[in-house]
Amino acid sequence: MNILVTGAKGQLGKCIKDAAANYPEFDFLFATRELLNIESEKSISNVFKNKRFDYCINAAAYTNVEKAESDEENAFLTNTEGVKQLAKHCNKNNTTLIQISTDYVFDGKKGIPYNEEDSTNPLNVYGASKLKGEQYVQEICQAYYILRTSWLYSQYGHNFYNTVLRFAKEGKPLTVTTEQIGTPTNANDLAEAILTIIKINSKNYGIYNFSNQGEATWYDFAKEILTQTNQLTKSNLAKTDYYRTFAVRPSYSVLDTRKYKNTFNKVVFDWKKSLKSFNIKQH
Repeated sequence: MNILVTGAKGQLGKCIKDAAANYPEFDFLFATRELLNIESEKSISNVFKNKRFDYCINAAAYTNVEKAESDEENAFLTNTEGVKQLAKHCNKNNTTLIQISTDYVFDGKKGIPYNEEDSTNPLNVYGASKLKGEQYVQEICQAYYILRTSWLYSQYGHNFYNTVLRFAKEGKPLTVTTEQIGTPTNANDLAEAILTIIKINSKNYGIYNFSNQGEATWYDFAKEILTQTNQLTKSNLAKTDYYRTFAVRPSYSVLDTRKYKNTFNKVVFDWKKSLKSFNIKQH
């Protein structure tokens, strides 16, 4: 099984690379932006010319939610037009595309966990660009999976987990919002979830939600990170009802993961439990 992974330098790409060690039967090509830039049709074409791929995991994305508000063109270039080009090449070469999407395709007004059939209505540029990318995948590809996930963190890159610990270690005050509810998701769990789909090699194509279980505010998440790493008493953590941001975010974006669990017979961990096992590995 030949598997192409785009965005190999990003946090999810790196987590997939770590998880790949447990799948010696798979042959991976981890493509950085230098090798495969999804914004360039020629770049995609060159990679597909040289090798046949059974699966392509698209971990390349414009993920800066705040910056996207003032940089709409580039957000859509990567998350929409780039995905469109990649989808065309995957479809032409009989490659199953696994596209990563987001809880931010929803407006947060439902108040109970979102399932895959719920109406989308993104509130920000990032969510809109990812949704349009989803739509291109559905229009173009015969064989595809769209995995919507939420609040990703890992040992890699710029993410909420790493920022909270950095602030705590530097003794900086940390004011965190309570006005959004979602589910923190360990990117290593998402990597395993993706590779499970490939290992089963099922043909149950479509949209799936994947996040850890349970729900939290960003403040709850910060407090749990600090508690589990024994930093809470040393940190200067405060909560706020309102935290000004450029991008409007859904107030409630918990994902219902039953379809994924039932289809692939996979246990999905509670977010606190997953955070605990993550911390044990890191420290």
